[in-house]
Amino acid sequence: MTRPVIWLLWLLLFCTLSTAGAQTTAPTWEYGDESYRPRPGQSGKNVVWMPTPDALVTRMLQAVKTTDKDVVYDLGAGDGKIPIAAARDFNARAVGIEYNPELAALAVRNAQRVGVADRVRIITGDIFENDFSAATVVTLYLLPELNLRLRPRILKMKPGTRVVSHAFNMRDWEPDETISEALREAYLWIVPANVAGRWTFHEQRGNWVGTAEFSQAFQHIGGYLTDVNKSQALLSPALSGATLSFFFLDSNGQSLSIRGTVDGDKFDGWLRFPSYETRVTGQRTSETLRR
Repeated sequence: MTRPVIWLLWLLLFCTLSTAGAQTTAPTWEYGDESYRPRPGQSGKNVVWMPTPDALVTRMLQAVKTTDKDVVYDLGAGDGKIPIAAARDFNARAVGIEYNPELAALAVRNAQRVGVADRVRIITGDIFENDFSAATVVTLYLLPELNLRLRPRILKMKPGTRVVSHAFNMRDWEPDETISEALREAYLWIVPANVAGRWTFHEQRGNWVGTAEFSQAFQHIGGYLTDVNKSQALLSPALSGATLSFFFLDSNGQSLSIRGTVDGDKFDGWLRFPSYETRVTGQRTSETLRR
């Protein structure tokens, strides 16, 4: 039995066993209307259709801190539940991409019924062919193999884009947060900036210059800093989206920190001393491959 078939069977069993823990109250349109009634477990392209419980939808959108400034893309939108919730409950603009034209049409009607058709767009298409690079939030309920196929495109999205997946992870790209709701789990990632390589940092008054060498595996970073005082390992280096921060020690053993924003090969932020802080800029001078 091939791996995709095994995953499909496992997904059906998982959804069946966890139904008792899922929220049972749902909008009357959840399983269709007079024009089309989808069946949970029905076959689609590479996946079966299983609606995400309402309570978990809410928790997922809360976890990614959805606001009216966001553009939410749901990859494999089904009947439109997640895009509709994003628009209705969080005032976001939302786009759903759904391969099944009947499900896509149902999602359009559902958005009209709920009164959010002006903020929800449903595309009949293929998630591996349609562009979703404009998203600030991406939601998924796919199989692990499909998550992995999408992962390279997701990692090229704007740093800080939030991604949340119901049930399935992305293997060695560890989630930033695990969400639990009524026996279900979802996983949250924040797309990290690419910081791998050598950077030179300049304090604005010219009193300090340092060179940092960063290694990177997704959002996890490490490295060394060299200045006129010494070469030392970075202390508590952290990367969240485009926000980079780390600590280091000066010649007196005092803890200093740098924190700011990465934009391509440039950095802009603050160098904090024990009693004051000053602007610092950075420039990547050579790039290494990140894992």
